[in-house]
Amino acid sequence: MDIAGLDVTGAAKAILSRSLSPIDLTEHMLGRISRIDPHLKAFVEVLSEQARASAKQADAEIRKGHYRGPLHGIPVAVKELYDIAGVETRSGSRVREHYAARADGAVIRKLRDAGAVLLGTTTTYEFAFGFDAPPTRNAWNLDHIPSGSTGGAAAALAARLCLAAVGSDSGGSIRTPAAANGVAGIKPTVGRVSKAGITVVSWSLDHPAPMGKTVRDLAVLLGVMSGVDPNDPSSRNLPVPDYTKALDGDVRGIRIGVPSNYFFDDVQPAVAHAVGEAVTVLEKLGAAIVPLTVPSMEGIIDSWLAIALAEAATYHQQSLRSKADLYASDVRFLLEAGELTLATTYINAQRVRHAWRSSLRAAMEAVDIMITPTLPNTAMKVGQTLSKIGTKEETVFEVSARFCAPFNLAGFPAASIPCGFAPDRLPIGLQIIGKPFEEEAVLRVGQAFESRTDHHLRVPSISGLSA
Repeated sequence: MDIAGLDVTGAAKAILSRSLSPIDLTEHMLGRISRIDPHLKAFVEVLSEQARASAKQADAEIRKGHYRGPLHGIPVAVKELYDIAGVETRSGSRVREHYAARADGAVIRKLRDAGAVLLGTTTTYEFAFGFDAPPTRNAWNLDHIPSGSTGGAAAALAARLCLAAVGSDSGGSIRTPAAANGVAGIKPTVGRVSKAGITVVSWSLDHPAPMGKTVRDLAVLLGVMSGVDPNDPSSRNLPVPDYTKALDGDVRGIRIGVPSNYFFDDVQPAVAHAVGEAVTVLEKLGAAIVPLTVPSMEGIIDSWLAIALAEAATYHQQSLRSKADLYASDVRFLLEAGELTLATTYINAQRVRHAWRSSLRAAMEAVDIMITPTLPNTAMKVGQTLSKIGTKEETVFEVSARFCAPFNLAGFPAASIPCGFAPDRLPIGLQIIGKPFEEEAVLRVGQAFESRTDHHLRVPSISGLSA
């Protein structure tokens, strides 16, 4: 059995049939981490003994017939923003050195209740306030970044050091690393998953979110993570569907909007080709392809940035006064810029946000979902500060946020799944956007595409990473 190649669904079946034990599965992952992660640098802390104890408990429970569901005994990695009882959650910063939560955050508690095995914490940009996860490298090419502040989790998943992962998405940090590392990730509708027990980037832009090898794994994880939480007033008291029931591969009659403006401007030719091929696949499956004009994007990214800066500065206000020297210089600069953001700027940004949300909802009335590239390019090189596509030059922030951040601003659900590879063998992501609280449609389309292609089955072939 190729244990490392299993997804959550496959591992769950093997565990339930007793052909694989959670103990052996966890030991296999820990062994891979010890061999591979010194090169990849995806993990901050490996919780070896805690993981072994959880696996042993899961094995005993399952043997007694107390099976909790498809995450029971499954090794999961956690972005170092989530509170895990007794484990240091530094959020990638010296500011929070030696901070250890007394209790699990909401998502961690739900994962434990589902029987998941927490393997360890993965890297993030300091306080997730950037579009990289240093010192982690991209599993497909160690000269490239994993992209996005959840890059550590994505790289670990791509390198098969875990079977699933959880992270966060404030401006694309689940979707961009999913695209750059050839895995799947979904940012649910804002309010679908509790933010309690997660270090804040921006209260109104943050979305806790899962990553998996397949869309079905996303459906399983999202079902476990979702639900109202009294500790998060922004969480919505709505029924949580069984997302896996939507995964029947049938997209006949589903209306898929393909934007004719903005989202295909200034993209790498390989990206445009891969997304175009994905549209063709979905059309052959019976989906109705509908040309779509998205509302004006003027001011969207600037408004997202104004809100992110102001809310982050508010969260960090006290520690910025007492521990400013412990912040990295670039993050400190952003937080200080946030403190200088005028109230009028913040309020006008919120006005743009409400207008964008309303106009996007109106534009999508004629379709069920919309698809775009996740990123305009493949993963950038380590140390690269500018991306050049044709004659257009953009910073790491600009290229990372351009197609993803608008849907944080709107709060709409959006996923990224693998849809191809560039000539340099780096993965390309397809972004699938749905209407609020219609994650089922996003997952349905993603799984249908995935079932007719093999992009998600490819694994990195870097020396030392495929062992």
